[in-house]
Amino acid sequence: MTALAVAGCGSLYRPVTNPILPSGPAQLPSAYAFVVSAPSASVLGIGTVVDFAGDTVMATAPLGPTPVGFTMNSGGSLAWTLNGDGTVANIPISTNLQQKLIQFSTLSPYTGIDPVVNLYSGSLGLYALDVKSNQVDVLTGSPDAFKLVVPVDQSPITMVGVALAQRYYAIAQNIPYLSQITLDGKTVDGGAACNIDPYSTSIPNGTADAIETATYSVSAHITVGACPVYAVGSLNSKRVFVLNRGSDSISVINSQINAIDKCTPFYNQNGQLVTCHPSLPLTPASGLPHAGPVYAEYNQATQQLVVANYDGNTISIIDVSLDEYGNDSPTFGTTYTVPVGNNPASVTVLADGSRAYVANQSDGTVTIVNMISHTVEKTLAVNGHPRTVVSIQDSLYGKVYVVSPDSPYVTIIRTDQDIVGTSILVSGNAVDVRTTSPDAISNNPNTVSRLPGAGQPCNLPPSDFASAGATISIRNCRYQDPTLLP
Repeated sequence: MTALAVAGCGSLYRPVTNPILPSGPAQLPSAYAFVVSAPSASVLGIGTVVDFAGDTVMATAPLGPTPVGFTMNSGGSLAWTLNGDGTVANIPISTNLQQKLIQFSTLSPYTGIDPVVNLYSGSLGLYALDVKSNQVDVLTGSPDAFKLVVPVDQSPITMVGVALAQRYYAIAQNIPYLSQITLDGKTVDGGAACNIDPYSTSIPNGTADAIETATYSVSAHITVGACPVYAVGSLNSKRVFVLNRGSDSISVINSQINAIDKCTPFYNQNGQLVTCHPSLPLTPASGLPHAGPVYAEYNQATQQLVVANYDGNTISIIDVSLDEYGNDSPTFGTTYTVPVGNNPASVTVLADGSRAYVANQSDGTVTIVNMISHTVEKTLAVNGHPRTVVSIQDSLYGKVYVVSPDSPYVTIIRTDQDIVGTSILVSGNAVDVRTTSPDAISNNPNTVSRLPGAGQPCNLPPSDFASAGATISIRNCRYQDPTLLP
């Protein structure tokens, strides 16, 4: 009876199964390094997607002929190369990259040197800087098509801004780029004047032209230093920093008032004294006459600007923090100068602000700088003469990617041990490298291309020009093989 009672009462017993979840580390967020390389002048350039987690090549595809530079959008999903035939390639960055997915746009026809010297990816379109017509061409759509022209000052060579900013800034050198000029009694290419002698008294001050994103119109012409070569902005868009190679300084623009950061000292709402900083001076290594800034990164974690001083063999670590009201903080402008290798052409800072990695072009090395003690921790040999260094750092570890225009290898540095982890062979010498995100989460802040010339380091180091007895010209500055120097 007992057995019958059990069998007949309600639902039968059903075992409960709990799934066993996999153990181990969480899946890494996706992030990539994208490398553009040029096998030769007669064949198509190659784009290579490198996986952050595994240091593996995930995809490659042919691009346009002879790419000379490229930029990437803030989301890290699209890149654009400026090609030797005057076209722009629109490249979707993913592990499924294929040639058939790449679209092309044609800019204005030209003869001789391409008048478009840089590309900038803004949130509302692609901007092409034209030094022949002294204008910024705005392209929108897919593929990118010409929309309108924004006239600016003479020889716009770079742009700066952040996503959704009220305005961007086109940086003009006010030197005729495509014409020859007299510099220190010699006839030189205007586009190479800031490489040959950026400190010449013949070189005028540059201009930052404020372009309103809502109207595509210039709202201010702001005077900066001589030979401005690069600019970077704070991520909140309140400050823009223009690197003046010829003045050994950084011009600080307060984009809230659309003018140089200048004021009569005053007290903020908390009673703190506020002092403005129109310009930040830079210091070379002992025994050298000039600093010569050419590249910088803004680190959000520490609110510091880290500057590579190409002529002074140093980096400058500068506090550019703001108070809660958007004014320069009491520590704004505090600067630490750290000697590194010869001709530092680029620098990257880990997302947590702990270390900086400096590409020393003439030495063929990367210097690792402790950002807390402001001292050199280590120097690593890399492939070729590096011109670009970028990084990704997530919660587990980080990678630093180094490329040289005279080498087909991408050097990858592991930041957990600060050693060269591996080198990846790409097709042809590297033109440039970008990462899709600094930390595998945040937006990519580096959205402007960086072509050789106009004061930016040439593809080959100064020692190669000296050995070949070659003069620096726009064309020579773009060679990636020292045997081609005339």
